Amino acid sequence: MLLPAAASAEGRIHIVVMAKMRFGPAPPDLRAGDAIEWVNDDIFRHTATASDGSFDLDLAAGARGRTAFGKAGAVMVRCRFHPGMTLRLVVG
Repeated sequence: MLLPAAASAEGRIHIVVMAKMRFGPAPPDLRAGDAIEWVNDDIFRHTATASDGSFDLDLAAGARGRTAFGKAGAVMVRCRFHPGMTLRLVVG
C-alpha cells in the first residue's frame, strides 16, 4: 500500500507499508532529498535492508522507521528475515 507523499522542507515523505509478507509498491516519484517512512502493518517482524548497505531498519510488528535518500540511483531492498520480500527503489 502506498499512501500520498507529504511535503516537507527537506523533501517529500513517502509511506511504504509492509503487509501480508510483502512490501507495498515503490513510490513512483522518489527523488534525492525525499524519505520513505516504512510501516510494518504485519504480524511478523520485518527489515527494510538496502542491498548497497545504505540503510537497514529492523521493525517489530506495528513499528515505523524512516530512511532518507541523498542521491539518485537504484537500490534493491529486502527483508533479512523473509528473502521473498523485495522491492526495487529508483531515486531520481
